[in-house]
Amino acid sequence: MSEDTKVRVERRENFGKGFARRLRAAGQIPAVIYGHGTDPVHVALPGHQVSLLVRRANALLELEIDGKQQLTLVKDVQRDPVRQIIEHIDLLVVKKGEKIHVEVPVLVVGESAPGTMVNLDTATLRLEVEATHIPQHIEVDVTGREEGAHVTAGAIALPKGATLIDDPELLIVAVSVPVVTEEGPAEEAAAEAPAEAAAEEPAAE
Repeated sequence: MSEDTKVRVERRENFGKGFARRLRAAGQIPAVIYGHGTDPVHVALPGHQVSLLVRRANALLELEIDGKQQLTLVKDVQRDPVRQIIEHIDLLVVKKGEKIHVEVPVLVVGESAPGTMVNLDTATLRLEVEATHIPQHIEVDVTGREEGAHVTAGAIALPKGATLIDDPELLIVAVSVPVVTEEGPAEEAAAEAPAEAAAEEPAAE
């Protein structure tokens, strides 16, 4: 684990919206730790540090709580829909070496054939991976792919140790030619006619 992912947290015994607001005002984020048959533990996280860490999908945090280390996976980040301030974080207890299910972002790289466009049909892939070896993203290379090309989940090369959970036939990327609609002379004339008639119409007396 990187030093950057080690987070010192404080247990919290008080709950409710009012207490949560006071925590956030003090630069902390309310969170709950759960999983592996343990009772939920409510904690306060250092706001600035954790806000940076959770920018990446499936962030792992090595928490120091009551003098003990606890490895956790960021499972859910709840934000204020308007201000986008983090209101609460759910943390799942994980063990080194165990397999977990995660959704990993798909990253399209390369350029398809000239005149074509790439449509990302599915933005994430569901994988089973080791808790300490979660890929940041899965790359799909579309270099030189022609119109009509499709990439399904089963055709994507996965990192070592990762297993696909999604249907192998799930469409991830499709390459197509943009449809261009142009107005013909008849349509253009019809559109211009009302304007010309209005300009020629004498003013009412």
